[in-house]
Amino acid sequence: MSVVSQRAPVLARLFTSRWGPIVTGAFIGILAPVLVKLGNPGNMGICVACFSRDIAGALGLQRAATVQYIRPEIIGLVLGAFVAALSFGEFKPRTGSAPIVRFFLGVFAMFGALVFLGCPWRAYLRLGGGDWNAIFGILGLAAGIGVGVLFLRTGFSLGRSHRAPAAMGWVMPAAMVTLLVFLIVQPLFGRDATGAATGPIFFSTKGPGSQYAPLAISLVVGLAIGFVAQRSRFCTVGGIRDAIMMRDMHLLNGAIALVVAAFITNLALGQFHAGIQNQPIAHTNEWWNFGGMVLAGLAFTLAGGCPGRQLFLAGEGDGDAAMFVGGMIVGAGFAHNFTIASSTSGIAAFGPLAVGMGLLVCVVLGLTMREAKG
Repeated sequence: MSVVSQRAPVLARLFTSRWGPIVTGAFIGILAPVLVKLGNPGNMGICVACFSRDIAGALGLQRAATVQYIRPEIIGLVLGAFVAALSFGEFKPRTGSAPIVRFFLGVFAMFGALVFLGCPWRAYLRLGGGDWNAIFGILGLAAGIGVGVLFLRTGFSLGRSHRAPAAMGWVMPAAMVTLLVFLIVQPLFGRDATGAATGPIFFSTKGPGSQYAPLAISLVVGLAIGFVAQRSRFCTVGGIRDAIMMRDMHLLNGAIALVVAAFITNLALGQFHAGIQNQPIAHTNEWWNFGGMVLAGLAFTLAGGCPGRQLFLAGEGDGDAAMFVGGMIVGAGFAHNFTIASSTSGIAAFGPLAVGMGLLVCVVLGLTMREAKG
């Protein structure tokens, strides 16, 4: 037996052991700041919410000119999980667990995340980069998850999924491949008022959407993270949920490792800048940093996992998780078109209203959704 084949089972056991989330979190914490060094926006090496928003902009679902780019990291996360699931016999197409509810949970989760300006991954990466505004977001995330745990303990359920035709499981990976083609080819399908060729697909020429690491590197990083995270079941929301419900730190240790690794890597790269003011792509309204992530944390908990986990599940063939991802992308479009998403200048006009409406809907769902019996 070769040395490589002897090592393969060891690596497989590592990622499925209690060390798996820790290794995965450290992996993300190192690679995300590296992507920032190579061109990605500050403290945003990998942000599922922000990158999904950029994809929505590239597809013309929102027309904020500064946030339009097909992020290869998102493509890689799904395809990496897809390859891992196929390799280890875990590609199991399934659906039927309240897909339309999950879609709207994705919409509201995105509203909350874009009021804060980041998903749970970015909240931890912002903290690891010295952005103390992230503390309020993480506290809000924990509060939202805590409310979700109360609903879980009183019987909340979106029902069970059921086996689906194999072709359904290939839809999300195929969609990611299509996005990759669009990113490489950059087709123009229309013309503007002057007759010049235009999108979609749209690409930013200034702002965060114009800041990105080389395509090949971003894609490879996404593939690698998607592969190891699928094996380790890495989930930043599940970590806090399990710590509250079962006093189990298994997944939460992964989030802690992410912060520590990001802190060390940012220090090494000269990217650690501690403080409240003048942080990259952030605002200083602590109340809505907290409130936005309360909504996001609650929606993610009701849906069963953080946005990264939803991407990995979609790569495994979970059609319900794919609906949640679709909800996030559509929600990003609404967030910018309806003046919900925050900016570095502060909270948008309808951000607080959207958070309030989202919390109301999520609470109603938490109180009323129960698995049917009989």
